[in-house]
Amino acid sequence: MGTTWNDTPSADRVHITFFGKMNSGKSSLINALAGQQISIVSDISGTTTDLVKKPMEIHGIGACVLVDTAGFDDTGVLGESRVALARQAAKQADLAVLVFDGNGQNSRFDEEKQWFCLLQKRDTPVILVLNKTDTNARAKELALQIGEQFGKTPLLASAAAKEGIEELKQALIAAAADKSTEQMRQITGGIVGKEDLVMLVMPQDIQAPKGRLILPQVQTLRELLDQKCITVCTSTDQFTHALAALKQPPKLIVTDSQVFRTIYEKKPKESMLTSFSVLFAAYKGDMDYFVQGAHLIETLTEQDQVLIAECCTHAPLDEDIGRVKLPRLLRKKVGEGLRIDIVSGTDFPQDLAKYSLIIQCGACMFNRKYVMSRVEAAKEQRVPMTNYGVAAAYLNGILDQVELPGQSRKEQQ
Repeated sequence: MGTTWNDTPSADRVHITFFGKMNSGKSSLINALAGQQISIVSDISGTTTDLVKKPMEIHGIGACVLVDTAGFDDTGVLGESRVALARQAAKQADLAVLVFDGNGQNSRFDEEKQWFCLLQKRDTPVILVLNKTDTNARAKELALQIGEQFGKTPLLASAAAKEGIEELKQALIAAAADKSTEQMRQITGGIVGKEDLVMLVMPQDIQAPKGRLILPQVQTLRELLDQKCITVCTSTDQFTHALAALKQPPKLIVTDSQVFRTIYEKKPKESMLTSFSVLFAAYKGDMDYFVQGAHLIETLTEQDQVLIAECCTHAPLDEDIGRVKLPRLLRKKVGEGLRIDIVSGTDFPQDLAKYSLIIQCGACMFNRKYVMSRVEAAKEQRVPMTNYGVAAAYLNGILDQVELPGQSRKEQQ
């Protein structure tokens, strides 16, 4: 059975996130757009407490996920936590819908302006929607005020009366079309094409999930098949036998970063080499910045502090690349006194000043928008940043021999 839109990983979906004050009707708009009840709707303010996500397909956009957030005017200790979650969602939003309460009396929109500016700073397209217009005779007047203050006219909608929903959908499709180049990024970065022979080396050790492949392997394999590449898969221990079975050397070998050195020493000279994590470094992040950060490993001392950030959360395993192998390689290079902090999921510090380097995982579980928010935070605070695969290649002394999508060989050297 073929892959369907419902099988698309969340990280590869267009994230459409709804923001607004409590009781502005965000949940009702999402339900109307989805054609089913996704979020609980109530007249009681603050009904939506956590992020509510609905994966779906919108013709003209493709696989997407609708994200409902708590009102950004929520108060109290719990309210502050809910607003923090909304701010986290803003980092992942590919498209944003800023909802205004059509029955509201405040015409200054101070909080809406703060969030509008926050989203614009992140280069996130924002669609303004004035909701509940069916119950307010002043709706058009209010829309004019919003247009004057925000520089764009809001859509008029009523989730209850199912009015303006089609217009909202078309606005989302148009906004997504403007971002289509970003959405069409390739994992392999165009370094291989039709009929090229590609070998994927996938260790099946304690790190491999029982009975399945990890997401970067699956996504890379699927893209190669879609590109009509001739693709061969093997485990590390069968790599030499797999090469011997081929009539010609692979154009590209993609391996797991933890066996970089092993595969490099055994690969044919004419075959390009990279890793899944390196591919995702370019696919999700900023390869130039990551390469610069990797070279700065040379300057680290035992008085420095390094942050290792992984996006997925899992119980630590023996020989885990982020928790065991990279720290071991770093301390072997720098010294046992090097301090290393490890965070997972969305637990990424706001203040990065104490770190001399950040090493980010491949981030297959998060979208590019979120990874780039981490990159921008690092740049703003002038903290070097690299990626698991790029760092592993540097620490193994082979970074100049690894194919880095988006960089010329001259830039790599």
